[in-house]
Amino acid sequence: MAQARPYYADRGLSAAFYDVVTAADARLAGDVDVYAGLAPPGSSVLELGAGTGRVTFALAERGYAVTGIDIAPAMLEKAQARLAALPAEVAARVELRRGDMTTLDLKRTFDLVICPYFTLAHVPAGAAWRNTFATAARHLRTGGLAAFHLPLLEIMRMPGPPPEMVVMDQPLPGGGRLNLHVLERTFREGVGRLDQVIDYVERDAKGAVVRRSAERLTYYLADPEPLAASAGLLQDREPIPLGGVGEVRVFRKA
Repeated sequence: MAQARPYYADRGLSAAFYDVVTAADARLAGDVDVYAGLAPPGSSVLELGAGTGRVTFALAERGYAVTGIDIAPAMLEKAQARLAALPAEVAARVELRRGDMTTLDLKRTFDLVICPYFTLAHVPAGAAWRNTFATAARHLRTGGLAAFHLPLLEIMRMPGPPPEMVVMDQPLPGGGRLNLHVLERTFREGVGRLDQVIDYVERDAKGAVVRRSAERLTYYLADPEPLAASAGLLQDREPIPLGGVGEVRVFRKA
């Protein structure tokens, strides 16, 4: 098994280049429109797993008041830097806080709770999922919606590419490049667990390696409906396909 640091760790490169990777990932196209379609502009939104603020700021620009929660300091540091660069009227609609989505209690409710980009899949399916659904329900007004972006099982089952294959090659400021390799990919059917080791390689304009970081990314998958129902969240509509690799599951607080 490859030696790797956790994803989004302080000294890793997944947080440093999160915005580069997500901007290049066409499979995320349209996700902000999906979340914006679940509540009218002016609504209050709680985002679980806000990361560097990609969705948070996009919704704030559309008139939503967004509270973004993330557990990773490295991600929040980048989000705070981006927040400082926003127009004042947009920044005024954003609040960023560090927190654990499985235990969070802000003592207030929102019109909409969202959990984008496979954030729920980062924690084990079971008690952690049940607790996250309880967090969403605790922070929702009656009748409010909660949306969770989850990976598709058939995608998780797919074998990985050869380790030497560059699966992403993106330009960086100054003429450098960011290369991504999948060093390891295994799926455990019985527990619905996908383990991947992603190698981030930063190169300079001449192609020499500047920095590299192998990081372990784990996803879990299970049927969310019974776990959501235990928190009083009932399926509101059919799953919304997104990018061919995932779907957004939408629940309503009874």
